[in-house]
Amino acid sequence: MGQRTPLYDWHLALGAKMVDFGGWDMPLHYGSQVEEHHQVRADCGVFDVSHMTVIDVDGPAATRCLQYLLANDVARLGSTGKALYSTLLNEQGGVVDDLIVYRTEAGYRLVANAATRAKVVAWLQAHSAGYEVNVTPRPELAIIAIQGPRARDKVAELVSWSRAALIRELQPFEGVAEGDWFIARTGYTGEDGLEIILPAEQAPVFFNDLVGAGIAPSGLGARDTLRLEAGMNLYGQDIDEQHTPQTSNLGWCIAWQPAEREFIGRSALLNEIERGVQEKLVGLVLEERGVLRAHQVVRVAGIGEGEITSGSFSPTLSKSIALARVPMATGERAEVEIRGKWYPVRVVKPTFVRHGKILI
Repeated sequence: MGQRTPLYDWHLALGAKMVDFGGWDMPLHYGSQVEEHHQVRADCGVFDVSHMTVIDVDGPAATRCLQYLLANDVARLGSTGKALYSTLLNEQGGVVDDLIVYRTEAGYRLVANAATRAKVVAWLQAHSAGYEVNVTPRPELAIIAIQGPRARDKVAELVSWSRAALIRELQPFEGVAEGDWFIARTGYTGEDGLEIILPAEQAPVFFNDLVGAGIAPSGLGARDTLRLEAGMNLYGQDIDEQHTPQTSNLGWCIAWQPAEREFIGRSALLNEIERGVQEKLVGLVLEERGVLRAHQVVRVAGIGEGEITSGSFSPTLSKSIALARVPMATGERAEVEIRGKWYPVRVVKPTFVRHGKILI
């Protein structure tokens, strides 16, 4: 038996198919993964993401500490409520985890992945030694994500006047406390929406209100196809400690300025640039019938081979798509080996769908 979120019994009552995910018993779907996917793209759905890791970092040296620990620069968060995406790197430039950082009144709130919980907490505590800072995991909190073009409007109808006003005013990539709730306009689907962090004991009632209002409960299956269409990396598949942000389409979240800022992994990344980055993460589209899956071999004529890191059927495109790490010189065409046969694929920018729009 894995760990369970405060909504476990609700998932069972709604008929969810439960699976193990990073040591947690989580809903894969509630009947139809494809219908849940389309519901989020067209309207909105609600996800239990309470398995994610919430960590508060505060103290006089919180900013300096996180400037050293993260590849992105928290000094860019000029005011309370602002958020940014960053990687946490090891000395070799490999990705220990990817996370979102919010600026709070007390300091910072980090939301990291579920499977890396113990590793990330230990990493932060070990590497913050010597700084006047507090690193506080918050396992007593739950997270509910409501995603889709109508998500904010529908949630605003269910909450208090003050929370509704905040939801309507919140800008993308902002997160603000309202009472004992933390409401953020962030997500992992490529659609607009909210991620609400709240006390675990309040989560079942709020989740029930959302489902009762007609917001479709959605599982990990739809969340995975939605994030894949949006070109968002999954830790453990598309990114890991053996690959750098520069080989993972995440170079944009490395803050090189100010030049004097040292952060863990900086020297390794600069050395990689000096030697020449050898690989890149791209999108693949299979024009023929078939399914692209992780670990299938990608062959680029005259250049070399790569590997699919994530692949699935895309409900929005009605085609199979993938993310793949391939040689840097890869152009617009490649081949993928599926059950001993080679199939042609189109190489595209690794973002297929955003805000309901097909981009390829």
